[in-house]
Formats: sequence, structure tokens, C-alpha cells
Amino acid sequence: MCRAMTDDDRTDIDPLSLLTWYQAAGVDAALAATPINWLERGASPPGGSYAWPARGDQPGSQVTEAPARPAAEPQRVITPSPAAQLHSPPTRSRPQTPLAASEAETDARRSANAATSLDELEAALRAFNGCTLKATATNLCFYRGAATARTMIIGEAPGREEDLEGKPFVGRAGQLLDKMLAAIGLSQADVHITNVVYWRPPGNRTPTPQEALACRPFLDRQITLVQPDFIVALGGSAAKELLSVSEGIMRLRGSWRNVPIAGRDIPTLATLHPAYLLRTPAAKQLAWTDLLAIKTKLRTK
Repeated sequence: MCRAMTDDDRTDIDPLSLLTWYQAAGVDAALAATPINWLERGASPPGGSYAWPARGDQPGSQVTEAPARPAAEPQRVITPSPAAQLHSPPTRSRPQTPLAASEAETDARRSANAATSLDELEAALRAFNGCTLKATATNLCFYRGAATARTMIIGEAPGREEDLEGKPFVGRAGQLLDKMLAAIGLSQADVHITNVVYWRPPGNRTPTPQEALACRPFLDRQITLVQPDFIVALGGSAAKELLSVSEGIMRLRGSWRNVPIAGRDIPTLATLHPAYLLRTPAAKQLAWTDLLAIKTKLRTK
């Protein structure tokens, strides 16, 4: 506990340095115009025999002592003095509890199933508040390409460029994806492109399982409305979410697996994400093998 500073103590102290010293000592508010020497209280508990001076008192005025309580008076609960409250942490309101993942998934399922078109599904997504990514994203990124298509391409999540424009795969990775599709005779008009989650994660991080779970009912409904013959999952995160597996993308890529959606088993192929190919050009040979598998599938069915 620090003693009150006298005028002699303050003679050579710069006011700014004094305020800095007070801040370091934990002082964050001026409670009275007159300093109080709490050491003179002795063993008196907080809220006991000392009263606070009025705000109009001049420096040097004495603190008046309150009359002592009779010994026979029953002990009562003592309210902490302002000095004690000074060192107490400020009271903060309890943050609002976020919607549980299961509740968000239930709400999403109800909203998604009510949509009878992609326009209604987009409106339901804009009204949906069960995914925390919505609070930090700039725009909803719903889909790009044809409303109905034989091939549906599903990635991980929007990036910075996608968040700004409000469409999936419009940045460098999207430009590479368009070139990959063109190599097997497909254009934007032939495919339906979307993501596992519809809002950009902060810092382009991988979506959490809870965020993917909140968006999954909308994705399932979107797949039902698009009615694709095939699904192409771009990257490990999208493949794991769609196929409900834990293997890495190198083990998943290159083989067709069925994804049950609304009573249909849709053939799904996992392949490398274009963003990964930009970082690792040597892996483009693997991606080209997967593209040829897609081309063959389109011809045979």
C-alpha cells in the first residue's frame, strides 16, 4: 500500500511522469480532491471509521472520523470502501451465448428444406445467423456458373477476392480452375461452383467442423436443386466434409465415391485444390489425371 504524496514529493516530478506512475500502481480514477493517508487508519476495516471528504474540500483538509459503533451492535456485512473498489476488476456483462452447433444445424435444415429454388435458398442463407463466419465476412458467396449442371464443383471456403466480389473462385485459384476446366472442354456455363461454407473465414483459415455443420443443410439442398450427375471436391477440407472421412487428400484423390444426397448416390471425385497447385506446380500432373477421369465420366454417362 502506498502513502499519499505530499507537496514536497511533487516538487520535481513532471505531471505526465506522475500520471504514468499512478497508472503503473493501478490507479485509474480520481475519487476525491483531497489525498487520504490510509496508513493512519490502523486496524480499521474498509468502510469503518473513516469518511470520504466532499469533492469541494481543499487539499490539506482533515478527514473526519465517524462515531464508533456500540460493541453490542450486531455485526453486519461491510460494504467495500471506494479504495477497495479501486483495485477490484470492473464488472463486465456476460457475453451472449452463441447458438449451439446442433441448434444452428436444426435451424439451417428447416430453412434450407423450405427453399424450392436457388433464389429462395440464397434468401434463406442471407437471413441465416447460425454460422459465426457471417459476422466477419463482407459478402455471401453463394455460387458461380450454371443454375443446373451435370458437374458440381465444391471447394473449401471463399477467399479475400471472393469475399469482396460475392462469388466463389474468382481469385487466382479460380482463374486456374477455369483453365483446368477448359482443358477438358468445360466452361463456367457447364458447371456449378460453390463451397462447403458460404462466408470467408478470418485470415483464410480452414473452416471449423461447427461452421461446416451449420452450412451443410444449405449445401445438401443446393446439391438437390442443382441435380448434378457428378461432384468434384476441391481440396482435403471439402473432400472430408462431403465424404465424411478423415483421410488426407493424397489418399482420397483420384477415386470415385458415392455421396448420398436426398435419396441419390452421387459419384464424387476428390482432387487437389487449385490454390495448392499454385503453391506446388509439380502436383499439376496428379490434377491432370483427375481431370481426365472427370472427362471420361462425362462421356460414359
